[in-house]
Amino acid sequence: MDDLVVLFTTIGLSEQKAQETAKNKKLAPALASTIRASGLTDGIPDSTGKLLYRLASTVTPKASAHLEALAQTIGQGQLASNEQVDAAIKYCEAQADPLADRSAFDRACGIGVTVTDAEIENAIRTYFETNQERLVKDRYRALGPLLGGLKKVDALKWASPAKVKAEFDAQVLATIGPKDERDEVVKTKGKEGKKGAAAPASKGKNGPAAESTTPAANPDAIFFEGDISKLHRPGGNPQVNPRLIEEHLKATGGKVVTRFPPEPNGFLHIGHAKAINVNFGFAKAHDGVCYLRYDDTNPEAEEEQYFTSILETVKWLGFTPFQITYSSDNFQRLYELAIELIKRDKAYVCHCTGEEIKAHRGGEAKGPRSDCVHRSRPIAESLAEFQKMKDGRYGEGEAILRMKMNMQDGNPQFWDLVAYRVLNTPHHRTGSKWCIYPTYDYTHCLCDSFENITHSLCTTEFRQSRESYYWLCDALEVYKPVQWEYGRLNVTNTVLSKRKLLKLVQAGLVSGWDDPRLYTLPALRRRGVPPQAINQFVREVGITTSTSTIEVERLDNQTRAYLDEHAPRLMAVVKPLRITLTNVPADQVTQLTLPFKPRCPAMGEHTVPFSRDLFIDASDFRMEDAPDYFRLAKGKTVGLLHVPHPITCDEVECNEAGEPVHLQCRYLTDLPAGFKPKAYIQWVANCPTAGSPVAIDELRVYDRLFRHNNPLDKNEVPQGWLSDIDTNSLHRTQGALVEVGIWDAIRRWAETTPSLDLVENLRFQFIRIGYFALDKDSQLPAEAALQKADPKACAESAKLVFNRIVTLRESGKKEA
Repeated sequence: MDDLVVLFTTIGLSEQKAQETAKNKKLAPALASTIRASGLTDGIPDSTGKLLYRLASTVTPKASAHLEALAQTIGQGQLASNEQVDAAIKYCEAQADPLADRSAFDRACGIGVTVTDAEIENAIRTYFETNQERLVKDRYRALGPLLGGLKKVDALKWASPAKVKAEFDAQVLATIGPKDERDEVVKTKGKEGKKGAAAPASKGKNGPAAESTTPAANPDAIFFEGDISKLHRPGGNPQVNPRLIEEHLKATGGKVVTRFPPEPNGFLHIGHAKAINVNFGFAKAHDGVCYLRYDDTNPEAEEEQYFTSILETVKWLGFTPFQITYSSDNFQRLYELAIELIKRDKAYVCHCTGEEIKAHRGGEAKGPRSDCVHRSRPIAESLAEFQKMKDGRYGEGEAILRMKMNMQDGNPQFWDLVAYRVLNTPHHRTGSKWCIYPTYDYTHCLCDSFENITHSLCTTEFRQSRESYYWLCDALEVYKPVQWEYGRLNVTNTVLSKRKLLKLVQAGLVSGWDDPRLYTLPALRRRGVPPQAINQFVREVGITTSTSTIEVERLDNQTRAYLDEHAPRLMAVVKPLRITLTNVPADQVTQLTLPFKPRCPAMGEHTVPFSRDLFIDASDFRMEDAPDYFRLAKGKTVGLLHVPHPITCDEVECNEAGEPVHLQCRYLTDLPAGFKPKAYIQWVANCPTAGSPVAIDELRVYDRLFRHNNPLDKNEVPQGWLSDIDTNSLHRTQGALVEVGIWDAIRRWAETTPSLDLVENLRFQFIRIGYFALDKDSQLPAEAALQKADPKACAESAKLVFNRIVTLRESGKKEA
């Protein structure tokens, strides 16, 4: 181990990275062989070291026989870029003896190829002539996709990337000129087309249909950056039989085809939001299509509520599946292919117990591996045994169908994986027709094949499955998609494991799978988090091969950015403190017209009463003044939001506990012109004749459910993750009040929304308090009351329960 670490540091790996690599049982020997075969010793340049690492970490099984020869070409300086290394691997996959014709190898890998500056200029000029309409129309918003498209221009394949980028920028400038007001960062679609308003979001089959708040000029730019931008074009994935790719392209018309394949055994969480964005987004960016496929091969864990919730969640995020399919649609076809696999002597029926299988795989000690006694049984015998399995003549665990792979391979995904098992459980779609069900390892790649998936995009925990995925497709000689892995998304201060989430629900530690303290997507939706903010959060994180754990504050920031643009602003008080303006007549009521958002006429306006009796928030008053305190105290003057004149406090009435319950104040209409108070506070009129105030039945404020960033870290939380739960993470408040403008806001929303059940879309900024959304426990006012704009009738028929979505600021503190 120590020798490997030393060896790996010679190519520029950090000490920590070298140690991690040395522990990787698959990569470590490949990288060691690569470095030694390169012929280089001490002082290997970092650029060369990176190429050696790329070769060792990306070489495919078919090309691995030529690993040392490829390493030598890197050591000799002939393969000098990532693109050349990738091309060399691809060439070696397709040739039995790739180095037999060295000139053909060199041409395929760009060795000795020089692209002149004039050739670069001409190629880019021709490329821009083809794409001129798009460039002129979308200007700098089009640069991401256009720059990504250059990778497909054959004349530039081996050109210097730096020179290509410089020439690209120069021709962009010559074509559309420098950036101007047309290229400013935009946030939302404004009705009046004012500066700062964005164009509508794409409404393609796979694209988010809702408005976007992305600060990026092109939300699809992430698919034209990094490794995902280098994925093959449809038809570029080699097949065991060339006929297969011809049939595939005929079926797809050369389109990109992806799929989002969730297991319907739980609710989707924030990590799935990345998977949804990657699969649907990649297809949209390339004018392709994306399936929603339920991987429903385990009837023991599947429930109808999960199917329903998954589809609702995908649509809520703004995506529309090309088709909705089920793995169970293919049960008969999968069964027939299993028989074919047996006939090809690539599968057998096994009767080993789980303990015996584990022992054959090396056991706890990870010792030598061995074949089980059933592996060599005759084909006819396995066919007969498999028929018995199908006929229900074996109980659960008594027989399984295993794929005959390679028990001596270093990859555990080749240790004769299970293809079928006996489950005496009815299926929600096929009933009791089947008592044997295919496994994920058997089903997934074949369903991808059936649906002509071009890019099977999944997270990195499936990296080892890539070879077994390809093995099964080739073993059956069916179309083989390409699997590509990206890093999964985790967030801090939560758990995402379905098993752990279920434990929280069953123990009553949360109210359900949609408890707003969780990070399931139904929970985030119930809390009021907009889907646009989730999509932007995912795309801001980007698509890399590294698994990332992101601080939840970054999602909060995207949520604030969206709500700042879209949420109507209302005055509310959490803990009401009554005020009487002693110099205002008791019957005097003034109607004030207030905007739902200052300086945003498109948001609309509403009226609220201003009367002698008011409520302010108790937190805006102190019994004792202080130099750094600017809100209300006895003898102190403060402004009221949207009101022409300030007030000053003369007298304070307290209860037996010494807490203020009533303030006697004066409305100061005779102050010198130009006087401006140091602070303004929100208020709500106590005017029953005008239906004010509006009582909030319950205000729910949610803090983090877990105290530590990583509740699963035993160093941080030695007593276990359940001990890290903050039992005071939910605060319920009764008696809060809000201004009557809320009825106008609800009425406007009800007139345009397709479904009044989506109450979480009623989001507001309670000024100086936070952003809130209606909870599903709420009840909207009667339709007749809303149409008449009758605040009293609305209050009688409504029940308002609000969830805090997010604080106004990252600190969570209310402004002074």
